[in-house]
Amino acid sequence: MRVWPRSLFGRLLGIATLTTIAALAFAAVTIGNVLERFVTRGLDQQLDAQVNVLARAVRPDGTLDQARAISLPAFEEQGSGWGWRVDGLAGHWASGAAIVTTLEPLPPRPPHGRNDGRARELRPHPGEGRDARGERVHFRQLALPTKSGPVLLTAAGPRRVAVAPLREAMVPLLLSLALLGGALAVATVLQLRFGLRPLRRLRNELAEVRAGRLRHIPIEQPAEIAPLATELNALIDQNEAGLAHARRHVSNLAHGLKTPLAALSVKLAEVGRDPDGSLGEMVTQIDQRVCHHLGRARAAAPGSNRRTRTPLAPAVADLTSALQRIHAEWPISVVMEIADIAVAVDSQDLDEMVGNLLDNASRYARSAIRITAHAVIGTVELAIDDDGPGLSEAAMGEALVPGRRLDERGGGHGFGLSIAQELAELNGGSLVLSRSPQGGLRATMTLPVAV
Repeated sequence: MRVWPRSLFGRLLGIATLTTIAALAFAAVTIGNVLERFVTRGLDQQLDAQVNVLARAVRPDGTLDQARAISLPAFEEQGSGWGWRVDGLAGHWASGAAIVTTLEPLPPRPPHGRNDGRARELRPHPGEGRDARGERVHFRQLALPTKSGPVLLTAAGPRRVAVAPLREAMVPLLLSLALLGGALAVATVLQLRFGLRPLRRLRNELAEVRAGRLRHIPIEQPAEIAPLATELNALIDQNEAGLAHARRHVSNLAHGLKTPLAALSVKLAEVGRDPDGSLGEMVTQIDQRVCHHLGRARAAAPGSNRRTRTPLAPAVADLTSALQRIHAEWPISVVMEIADIAVAVDSQDLDEMVGNLLDNASRYARSAIRITAHAVIGTVELAIDDDGPGLSEAAMGEALVPGRRLDERGGGHGFGLSIAQELAELNGGSLVLSRSPQGGLRATMTLPVAV
């Protein structure tokens, strides 16, 4: 079971929530203790006043002068829970509520002539107990030394005198802390959303780079993210350098392979070298396979070509013009309806993909080819229709298999459509074959749009 969420926002929010709750709980306990001591101090002052009156009423022999042992106003009210007691060897006296307490042992009397601890002994000490009705009382006790022995003076008051004001004060206190907690929660969420906004912006900028709308991530970033942006830009440059090196290597390899193949074709064309033409056919197939795999290697190179921007209409127009010259013996009309859009594909890859599709359409069209292209939610759909015989559903799947020829007529080798499909997929697109409204075959290629 995962305790912490995956997102930074969730983790920081969780930590802030826990710390805020702990801080508010600590504040509530601390403030409650302070309020309790403040309220209890007022109760202690009333009890200490009664203890002092009783202390002045105790005679030197340990007896109580009842004429001087008056009760303060709070102690005179019947049933109020206030009361006092005087306990000594000479007797016991009480007034008000009956106090049931566990009397603390009296401190030892200081030796004769030593008076350094008297001030401490004559200070009342607090305590807790219950009266005869079982209600909690708070009392103050004073051990008063006399000639006949120590006398214990006790004055008690109901605990509710301190608890009731404390409860009344805690209600608005807890409400205030709850409102403070809510305000802190809102402030924390706003702080996290504002603080993590640069990360979201960095993610969007990186997506713009991948889509080809930006070449580098802007370096105007917060101090904590600026090194990351710098490293990402360095990685982008490194991938571009690797792609350029791969393209040079592919070009050199293509030249190194095609030159011997061309020389071999020339030799085989001599009289008697290839009587049935089978060797020449194999050389041509090797040449097509080399072009096929080199095209895949170029498109799949690190960094890909998604940061390039190639206008679609001029590229298709140039290919159409070239094919019309190649197939000049076939009177085929070409209709183009292409919006002013560009694709995030390298121009060489685009020429190879569209060129293969147009060449295939030109071979089988009877009289017309229609080329349309429009943008659809971040992509470009390029459709090429012909009015040829078309293909069945089963044959459409076979047509995309590399090296599979459905028609043995002509000079093709069955790689055109598969090359176009693989290049489209490597560039983040797709190729789908379907029935054309003109009666022939429709090849629909989807490519990423470039801004």
